[in-house]
Amino acid sequence: MLDEVERVRAWYWRFAEHYEAGGAASYARIARALATDDEVVGLVLGLPRGNKRQPNLLLGAVRFLGGPVEDWEGFRAWVVEHWGAVREVVLERMTQTNEVRRCAALVPVLGTLAGPLGLVEVGASAGLCLYPDRYRYSYDGATPIGPLDSPVLLECSTSGGVPVPGRVPEVAWRAGVDLNPLNVADEEDVRWLEALIWPGAQEGVRRARLRAAASVAVADPAPIVAGDLVEEVAGLVSRVPRGVTPVVVHSAVLTYLPVVERERFAALMGELPGHWVSCEGWRVFPELEGGRGPVDTDMTVAVDGRVVAWAGEHGHSLTWA
Repeated sequence: MLDEVERVRAWYWRFAEHYEAGGAASYARIARALATDDEVVGLVLGLPRGNKRQPNLLLGAVRFLGGPVEDWEGFRAWVVEHWGAVREVVLERMTQTNEVRRCAALVPVLGTLAGPLGLVEVGASAGLCLYPDRYRYSYDGATPIGPLDSPVLLECSTSGGVPVPGRVPEVAWRAGVDLNPLNVADEEDVRWLEALIWPGAQEGVRRARLRAAASVAVADPAPIVAGDLVEEVAGLVSRVPRGVTPVVVHSAVLTYLPVVERERFAALMGELPGHWVSCEGWRVFPELEGGRGPVDTDMTVAVDGRVVAWAGEHGHSLTWA
């Protein structure tokens, strides 16, 4: 039991640094204080082992229920009093962020692949990142590319000679898989995605972007299969129409899988037709050719197991390898 206590404390302490780097100062303060609070650590230990104890899920559940996340004192008192409701949300929900801005980091990569493309997103959540062709993009402040009537504009700074495309990729087919697919037509599911957005200077912008992307997805819902991504991905790839290039894509998803499952997934990607485009923290696949990025928090962007670029965590920047 002592090892589990120390594991939870270390997890929250580590995430405090992550929150601070991401501009979520109140989350950082709460995570540090929680790591030293025996009673609240005990509540967390009462949750199932693994991802149900993770900081993002707990903090998201509190926000979803309307609880305070401005300071530790208010957070602690509210969580202790409402623990039954918090626990219920944690057990029902999962961390399923849809950071649409990551599409800005993926579009230059997708533009290097022969189209039209058939996108298969693993860990798709609500599927908002399945629409890179339906959003607009401005790289380094240049005139946007993409549909003029799109309500979503994604801005990204580049360095290292990023091959910025002159147009968005042609996507002829799209589908996803997730353990617990979210429905963008369901207000509660969209509220959950909003609750997972960290507080800070960019919170309002990210919420507006999320809502705008949801309006795009609602207009043309992509099928999202409920199931394990390792087990379901091959079946989805087999459904890509003839003459369309299959592209399996994911961002900030495989970090939630045990190492052995990541290895199974990577091995499977080497057997399937088409391409594999990953955007994950460098620790997920440290063995990829090209290695970690210039900044420790950068996401490693790889095509078929070879690093081609590094992206800012939320897709706000892209550095070509």
